[in-house]
Amino acid sequence: MREFMHHILNAFNGATGWNEDNTYRQLDVTARELIDFQLPRGLKLTLSSLATPHFATSYTLGSIDIVDGSISYLYTSTPLYNVAAQSDRITLPALLRSYRKLHDLGSRGKPWSVATDAPLDSASPPVAAGVNKYPSTTALGVLDRDRSSLLYGRLYLPQSLLEGLTIKRFSSALQVHLSAVSEQSLRNGGTMLGLVQYDKGKYGVEGLASTDGGLLGVRGLYNFGGDASSPAPTPSAAGGLTTENSVEKDRIYGRFSAGGELYYGTLNKSGGMSLGMRFATLPAHRGTPLTATLTVNPLMGNINATYSVLAKQYCSLATRMEFNVYSYESEWAVGMELWSNRKPAGFLLGASPTAVESEPVAQRPKIKERSFQAKMEWRLDDEPEPEKPNPAVATKEEYLGVLKARLDHNLRIGLLWEGRIKSLIFSLGTGVDLHKLGEPFRSLGLEIQYSS
Repeated sequence: MREFMHHILNAFNGATGWNEDNTYRQLDVTARELIDFQLPRGLKLTLSSLATPHFATSYTLGSIDIVDGSISYLYTSTPLYNVAAQSDRITLPALLRSYRKLHDLGSRGKPWSVATDAPLDSASPPVAAGVNKYPSTTALGVLDRDRSSLLYGRLYLPQSLLEGLTIKRFSSALQVHLSAVSEQSLRNGGTMLGLVQYDKGKYGVEGLASTDGGLLGVRGLYNFGGDASSPAPTPSAAGGLTTENSVEKDRIYGRFSAGGELYYGTLNKSGGMSLGMRFATLPAHRGTPLTATLTVNPLMGNINATYSVLAKQYCSLATRMEFNVYSYESEWAVGMELWSNRKPAGFLLGASPTAVESEPVAQRPKIKERSFQAKMEWRLDDEPEPEKPNPAVATKEEYLGVLKARLDHNLRIGLLWEGRIKSLIFSLGTGVDLHKLGEPFRSLGLEIQYSS
């Protein structure tokens, strides 16, 4: 389960129009989230709040052998108006879904919704239930997204470990990302990592420096094909896509990305590098969304290939294969994500994840009779005012929970059920080792989140 602060960080990127997809370190993020999802251990409770559009807090209490916890605060100069922060209003796919669809390069620098991944219509205020009821950013006329900043701090107790994060935007294409950890057991009492990110849509470059080993490095990603080589499709006069664009969308319509990274440790005098490629379909693609990646580390001899597919809106699958050309060792893993609009009991008993209620039989519209007063005055009745939607009435949620599962070459199984009960978002998971059938359950945990 993604933490509340991670949800707020995604909302900050959406409000400022920053695209995390256009970085080399996010090349295989879809397969990693579908396969390497984290299982909860012990009992963990989290209370969070977006107190104002600029300020968020979170408190965590956990119990694994000992009672521990953390306190975290976040401040952003950009007001987060179009964000559902209440745990009973956050759409579950925005918080729990692992498959990531790429953003269009044409929307770079434009705000997008963290709930739908679609560009925001900033000309109108938010109307969805559960979002902060504040004016739109355009109506304020004072918001400068190119100078946005974010501050985040978290204190872990009783370890007295402190971590911090700072993001500063200098332009629509340039930002600096600083993170630090302070703890007694670390060398020199802590470590710091700095990133300089430059995103031009067609390509993205990232420079990094770390105090841990004096690490220096550079990453880059270049896009071609799809929306990177042709302008966005234009609607025809009839309201649909033109014939040429329609033919293009009927084929596999996606974007190729190629990049690499090079790094060197100035203290231990060692370096490394890797190369990678990715193909991912774009939102305009009419077929099945898919993502395929291939990364190679020439120095270590590692080859990593992943394939992820959104088979249905409620089902995502991923596979990963790793091979070393020097030792001939190989590893594989598969992952699955299955959404359900049924409660956990109904889902486990075999209810269809996409069960849809039967549609009511359409009835003929009734002809409205004129009132007696209108007949006497030889006129029509005044048109009644349309009923205004009540924002307090919540619409029926599409999904109520998701089951995640993985299996690797060591026959270790990970099972995770995430969903919502009333105003609480829960995550229940366990790890099973099939090599030790006498004691197969290796871990069991429950995590509960509440936010306001």
